[in-house]
Amino acid sequence: MELADLIRHSPKVALHDHLDGGLRPQTILDLAGPAGVALPADTSEGIARWFFDQADSGSLAQYLTTFDVTVALMQTYAFIRRIAKEFVLDQAADGVVYAEARWAPAQHTRGGLSLEDAVRAVRDGLADGMAAAREQGQIVIARQLLCELRGLEPTTDIAELAIAYRDDSVAGMDCAGPELGFPAAAFAESFALARQANLLLTIHAGEAAGLASIGEALHVCGANRIGHGVRLADDIDRSGAVPRLGRLADYIATLRVPLEICPTSNLQTGVAPDLAHHPFDTLYRAGIRVTVNCDNRLMSATTLTDEFTKLAGTFHYDMDDVVRLTMNAAQSAFLPWDEKQFLMHDLILPGYEG
Repeated sequence: MELADLIRHSPKVALHDHLDGGLRPQTILDLAGPAGVALPADTSEGIARWFFDQADSGSLAQYLTTFDVTVALMQTYAFIRRIAKEFVLDQAADGVVYAEARWAPAQHTRGGLSLEDAVRAVRDGLADGMAAAREQGQIVIARQLLCELRGLEPTTDIAELAIAYRDDSVAGMDCAGPELGFPAAAFAESFALARQANLLLTIHAGEAAGLASIGEALHVCGANRIGHGVRLADDIDRSGAVPRLGRLADYIATLRVPLEICPTSNLQTGVAPDLAHHPFDTLYRAGIRVTVNCDNRLMSATTLTDEFTKLAGTFHYDMDDVVRLTMNAAQSAFLPWDEKQFLMHDLILPGYEG
């Protein structure tokens, strides 16, 4: 079997996947009329192409404008529930056995939903998707991450919401949005409240902004994982035969802090001119706990199978690398310890051993 086929049929883990960045093009067409949202195309193919082209700008700020359309469609309980269900089914079709859907509740109250209503809609949709996958003979564990959104007025509302629903589908918190000019430290009080409740955190950092944003996410916000984090490569000296890690990179390597790297998305936002120059391999070979992710499957026209296949083809990885990277992600999942053991030893490893 070709490597791409092996990857496609192997169990995978999706840690960094935005709910509002993974809508099916046909769903966008179905919901736009009832939602009163004007679309740039009238076919699913045209919709898919528009999102990719708009996102493929070389700018994170421009990339983020595509969410104006998807978020506008996610303002009712029924629509959000459908999108969350399809999120799980699309993960199942890609061989994903564990997925975290991240999204910002504050963006989904324009139609009258409360923050709690929106969280319950995602919860119920994820449950629908998991049940439908089981009927098809597939086990998928899906959880949600609630995002603070850079640029909004800092409150502790999202932390309180995440804590309230932590045993009811919420796995942790995130901070998303444009990095430049909007430091995650603005939400320090919210993250402190979450940490005091032993809630796990991932923070977008080190994509558009540099090393300082990664340090801020770790030391000010208390992040357990870093979303993207590719600028950490700037703290690795590759001039010699063996990579030499700077202080921050060594700290992250020593503590095994995971980076949620999204290769195709990174290329679209200008991290590197092409995959061969992407810092993924530098970070991987330096001993950083890197994981492979899609970020936004709609905007990047990608799947987790695609991401692994492209990396393997570019950097000459084999199935041993795929297993190692998948286990990196499984070990970094925001799951209770007993559930994580089930994920690794019952869902993932048997799939590779078989």
